[in-house]
Amino acid sequence: MKLFKTLTAAIMTVAAGMGMAAAHAQGQTQDAQAALIQHGAYLARAGDCMACHSTTGRKPYSGGLAIKSGLGTIYSTNITPDTRNGIGHYTEAQFANALRKGIRADGTNLYPAMPYPSYAKLTDADVHALYVYFMQGVTPSDEPAPLTKLSFPFNQRWGMGLWNWAFSSDKPFVAPEGANAEVQRGAYLVEGLGHCGSCHTPRGIAMNEKAFDGSDARYLAGGSLNGWNVPPLRGIAKWSRADIVDYLQMGRNSQASVAGEMTSVVYNSTSHLNDADLNAIAAYLQSLGSAQTVARAPSSASETAAHLTAAKNLTLGERLYLDNCSACHFVHGNGAPRVFPRLDGASIVNASSPDALLHVMLAGAKTPSTAKAPSVLPMPGFAARLNDDEVAALATFVRSGWSNRAAAVDAGEVRKVRAALADQ
Repeated sequence: MKLFKTLTAAIMTVAAGMGMAAAHAQGQTQDAQAALIQHGAYLARAGDCMACHSTTGRKPYSGGLAIKSGLGTIYSTNITPDTRNGIGHYTEAQFANALRKGIRADGTNLYPAMPYPSYAKLTDADVHALYVYFMQGVTPSDEPAPLTKLSFPFNQRWGMGLWNWAFSSDKPFVAPEGANAEVQRGAYLVEGLGHCGSCHTPRGIAMNEKAFDGSDARYLAGGSLNGWNVPPLRGIAKWSRADIVDYLQMGRNSQASVAGEMTSVVYNSTSHLNDADLNAIAAYLQSLGSAQTVARAPSSASETAAHLTAAKNLTLGERLYLDNCSACHFVHGNGAPRVFPRLDGASIVNASSPDALLHVMLAGAKTPSTAKAPSVLPMPGFAARLNDDEVAALATFVRSGWSNRAAAVDAGEVRKVRAALADQ
């Protein structure tokens, strides 16, 4: 009897130990899965998935955002794990094909509003983390996204296969030759997940990006997007690393503040990245070499400031500047660091096309609220206050004052931008 009790106690002890071990192993598995989902959420932020696949009045990632393109209006899709209207029925292989090749689970082609030419560079590990996140970390939504209905011939999705053959590639990421680990990480984020080239690289006649990595001088050389001149990122010669990090993290720095599409990018994506990745991005951009810059003219800058201070014999543009702009940007045109962007030497001011500057002047702009810079700094729009001739005169002064040397603006250009804003 005593032997039986001893054996029973021993068996119970072993069973208890095995149970504890199993529970511990299960706990470790759950912890690992939670960490993988968290990593996937971070990657989704880095890839700016939220900005395109979410819109006001709908649940996150349920799609419905109207994306204007040269082909027509494309609506983003529901990418929640709903099995009917989302991607809940996708296998991981199908998910990877959509990301890297622009091919849906049913075999049809996506339009390149989805930046699959850039996402082709994603590693298998990052694709897996993203898949796990979207399948297990995102709340399903059965809201159907509006259908994209383009006119002929753009509604023939099979034609995108030919476009992919001619203009896209599904080659994996190749690190810049001779780059250190930080620059390599920055290149992976910029060229791949961040798909910065989608906006900052010029496009060809077929709306194709002309380059996909830093080995090509056209990559990140600037472009045009929905009436905005998109500045080049190669080198960002006048910005320090801290300037680049601040801009991506807060939407403002000592040189500029965000406007246009970049406001959404900072709010939904780059402001959520950690310091190491932001510094890696800055290191990569600066490694690309200095972009050509126009030599500054200090004497002209001081002459403009002195002339505005004296406030005598002013042109219409100068008078409008003093009345509407000088309180924030000051007579020297340098603004206030991290508060009001500088106008002297600003890329948006000196762009070949004045459209982006006119857009901001007419519609205004505001910085996003981010963790590091929660306050929103708005600039009012002057569309209701100034007529086309006045806006043209003011823009002409700003583009030629201080050390700026951009072309004059006429009322017709203002009228065009005003009409585009009315359409929106």
